[in-house]
Amino acid sequence: MTTTTPALSTAVAPPPARPMAWLRHSLVLAGRSLAKTTRNPGPVINGVVTPALFMVLFVYLFGGSVAGSTATYLQYLFPGILVMGAGLAGMVSTGSAINLDLKNGVTDRFRSLPISRLAPLLGSVLADIVRYLLAVAVLFALGALLGFRVHGGLAGALAAAGLAILFGFCLSWVTVFVGVLVRSAETVLAISFISFLPVQLGTSLAAPVETLPGWLRSWAEINPVTHVMDACRALLNGAPVGDTVTTTLVWCAALFLVFCPLAVRAYSRQQ
Repeated sequence: MTTTTPALSTAVAPPPARPMAWLRHSLVLAGRSLAKTTRNPGPVINGVVTPALFMVLFVYLFGGSVAGSTATYLQYLFPGILVMGAGLAGMVSTGSAINLDLKNGVTDRFRSLPISRLAPLLGSVLADIVRYLLAVAVLFALGALLGFRVHGGLAGALAAAGLAILFGFCLSWVTVFVGVLVRSAETVLAISFISFLPVQLGTSLAAPVETLPGWLRSWAEINPVTHVMDACRALLNGAPVGDTVTTTLVWCAALFLVFCPLAVRAYSRQQ
C-alpha cells in the first residue's frame, strides 16, 4: 500500500520587518565613517583649526579697534566662531566623503544590501556629529585659554553648543545633496569653500549687523547663520535671546525638511 505525502508549500514568508532598522544601519555606517576619519583626519583637523585661527587672528588684529580691548571683543566673537566650527566641519567633509563613495563604487555595494537608502547618507551625517562635538570642545578650551567666560551658566553653554551642532547637522544635508549631484570630490570642496565666504563671513561674526554697509547688512539680516550666531551669543553671554532661538530652529527645520528628501531622492536615482 502506497502512502502519499502532502506537497509542501515552497513559499517562504518574508522575515518580519525590524522596527528602527534604518537607524541601526545608519549607526553601523556612522562607525565606518568614523573609522575612515581615524585614517584620514585631515578634513576634521581643517574644520577645527580654521575656526581657531580665525578666532586668534580676529581677536588680536581687530579687538582693540572694534571693541576697545581684546577681552571685550573675544566675548563678542567667540559665539560666532563656535557656530563656524560646527558649520565648517560639515560643509567641508560630508559631501566629499559621500561623493568619493559614489565614485569608488562603495555605494553600489551598499545598494546590494537590504538596507534603507537613507542609511548611507544618515550614517555619514551622524558621524559628523561626533566631529562637531570635537570641534566644539576644542574651541571652548581655546576660548577659555584666551580669556572667554560663559556668563550664561552651564545651561547657556550647553544650549549654545547644542544649537550650533543642530544647525551644523541640518546644514550638512545641503552638502550631502551637492555631493550626490556633482561628479568629483574636488568640485564638492570647491563649492563648499566658495559658499563658506558669504555664508559664514557675511554675518554678525566679526561686527554687529548694524555697523555693516547697506548691501552687506541686507544679506546678513536674512542669512540664517546670523540668527544662529546671535542666539548662541545671547545664550553664552546671559543676554535676552528674543526670537533668535525660535528663528534658528525654524531655519534648521527648513534646511532638514528640504534638503534631506532631495538628497535621498538624488541618491536613489544614482543607479
